Amino acid sequence: MTSSAARTALDLTADLPVPGLEDLYRDLHRHPELSLREHRTAGTLAGRLKGAGFETAEGVGGTGVVGRLRNGDGPAVLLRADMDALPVREESGLPYASEADGVMHACGHDLHVTWLTGAAEALAVGRDTWRGTLLVVGQPAEETGQGAQRMVTDGLYERFGRPDVLLGQHAAPGPAGLYPHAPGLIMSAATDVDIVVHGRGGHGSRPEATVDPVVTAAYLVTRLQTVVSREIAAGESAVLTVGRIEAGTRHNIIPSEARVSLNLRSQSEAVRQRMLAAIERIARGECLAAGCPREPEVTVGNAFPVTVNDAATDTAVAAVHGEVFGAGTVFDPGPAMGSEDFPQLALDGAIPYSYWFVTTTPAEVWEQAPGETLPEKFAAVPSNHSPHFAPDLSTIAPGVRTLVSGALALLSVA
Repeated sequence: MTSSAARTALDLTADLPVPGLEDLYRDLHRHPELSLREHRTAGTLAGRLKGAGFETAEGVGGTGVVGRLRNGDGPAVLLRADMDALPVREESGLPYASEADGVMHACGHDLHVTWLTGAAEALAVGRDTWRGTLLVVGQPAEETGQGAQRMVTDGLYERFGRPDVLLGQHAAPGPAGLYPHAPGLIMSAATDVDIVVHGRGGHGSRPEATVDPVVTAAYLVTRLQTVVSREIAAGESAVLTVGRIEAGTRHNIIPSEARVSLNLRSQSEAVRQRMLAAIERIARGECLAAGCPREPEVTVGNAFPVTVNDAATDTAVAAVHGEVFGAGTVFDPGPAMGSEDFPQLALDGAIPYSYWFVTTTPAEVWEQAPGETLPEKFAAVPSNHSPHFAPDLSTIAPGVRTLVSGALALLSVA
């Protein structure tokens, strides 16, 4: 037996203006904007929300957009999409590829804004079918981990009301048509760390008169690989990635410093702290062994919290998604090592939320990918942050439907 939320969602999304939403997506994809520079994207979203009858505000937390639709007594449900792009040069070959040099929507946030726009407009048109308050948030700067907190600090809930529940979703690789949910931990914490190794510079012909920070940094990079393999229990999940190493200006100059940038992924605060302590210890030890004139500078930068769904909320949303999309389309993938700042909108867990994935790999790309098993193909297709990332346009209507049905599962359906 189909629930009233599922039936209503199917009714409200039966005649979506798909060609217009596809045009919106192509436009957003052509004009990507980096974190906290999403002015054009924000203006586009705000215009659509105003046109749909939402009370709309721009500039929240910098470039954030908020739309509110009050529709009688009932729960307040917040739908969120992130808006920022990445400093990636697009290599997708799409006819609507990025026109911004070195900037690309390589993570699907253009698709998220399109989904949010379609859902907001469908729920506004069908407001006679539900009761409550709908908050629609276009969030800046997810990629840098700043946007959600900036919006909260700028009075998001004081100005527009505190919601009872939050909903969010993310485009992901995988054969289009699946909606992974997890009723608990679904995404990991992430932490950026920067290390500056101080040496003593000089001429490349006289290394004995210097302390070479490049060699020390190389030893440091190698030794850091033992943090996960030798200091974290096998049953824990953790990743340490050295994403950047920089030093020097010319072939024959030994520089005075080297810089190493790390990214950590963990699924518990205890593991995160152990990794940070190990990094500090190893950095100091390698610099001491090399005779560096100063201790290294170890700086902890941007951090993302773990994303832990409220079990009851996510179970309700997953159930309606199963009704709307059919058996086998919803499953628990287990926690991913990717990260999100979406939980910061939840005020340290004070507001329950459900966050899920929408798989978006075109069928032909998935079928042609090498490998026989799902993990083999998953590793072969373009993933988020790839210059080849190109979600299938066929996912536009389903992505709208997920938000509409999820919201109706939590609003008061008439």
